Amino acid sequence: MSPGEKLDPLPDTFILQPPVFHPVVPYVTTIFGGLRAGKMVMLQGAVPVNARRFQVDFQCGCSLHPRPDIAIHFNPRFHTTKPHVICNTLHGGRWQAEARWPHLALQRGTSFLILFLFGNEEMKVSVNGQHFLHYRYRLPLSRVDTLGIYGDILVTAVGFLNISPFVEGGSEYPVGHEVPCSRALPQGLWPGQVIIVRGLVLPEPKDFTLSLLDEAAHVPVTLRASFADRTLAWVSRWGRKKLILAPFLFYPQRFFEVLLLCQEGELKLALSGQGVGATSLGQQALERLRELRIGGSVQLYCVHY
Repeated sequence: MSPGEKLDPLPDTFILQPPVFHPVVPYVTTIFGGLRAGKMVMLQGAVPVNARRFQVDFQCGCSLHPRPDIAIHFNPRFHTTKPHVICNTLHGGRWQAEARWPHLALQRGTSFLILFLFGNEEMKVSVNGQHFLHYRYRLPLSRVDTLGIYGDILVTAVGFLNISPFVEGGSEYPVGHEVPCSRALPQGLWPGQVIIVRGLVLPEPKDFTLSLLDEAAHVPVTLRASFADRTLAWVSRWGRKKLILAPFLFYPQRFFEVLLLCQEGELKLALSGQGVGATSLGQQALERLRELRIGGSVQLYCVHY
């Protein structure tokens, strides 16, 4: 990709809202496109040792006066004799009946990964990979356009996913795929097909690779991220490296998304929602591909194609 060359825009359904790292709490942000069934919000952080409570609110607006409706209020409380989570809905300035979950899966002084998955009729929540609760909507999900985080919480990262990975293998929550990871491509790649890889970079990363193999087990192309010199490159079958002139968007202990969109004879690449380049292989070469391999210093949550 030459400097100044413009990429065709990726379809809206594949665009990922940029993640947010180390926001200051209280933190309020717009949810691009609002919430809808299939969307997911990832919250990574830690609970301070002296925490009393915090809340994550999925709001219908961000005004201060009057206070906006809150479709979903997720409120862990640590200061009581029996720590628990409250979920509720604020409508017209009035709280509705509380829903309470004991046996709080969060603890003071520990880190966490919370996933909020939005279905057709309810929200499901997992904590550190384990299902914790589900909460039926009391207001239309389509009204939600704002995320608010308040209280005693240290937030490392907030991720917004526009395509749910949960359909993969029938798993309710994304599970960690072993790395290296291999997936068959029995029909090759065709125009319009998309490969999505989501995960978390490990604390002391060295590299990340995504390779495509053909029928003869040759590797026509590899996408390689090198953490030593913070470069991103396409590597050809013969080892020739073509640097991708784009910001290096992989960071230790942070979420990432790699998206490859197959178009006629080429693969377009987006990282964490930003289109960063393309590589041409020819349509016949794409159709002969038979395997996807992923390796490196990452924990995978989703491999979808």
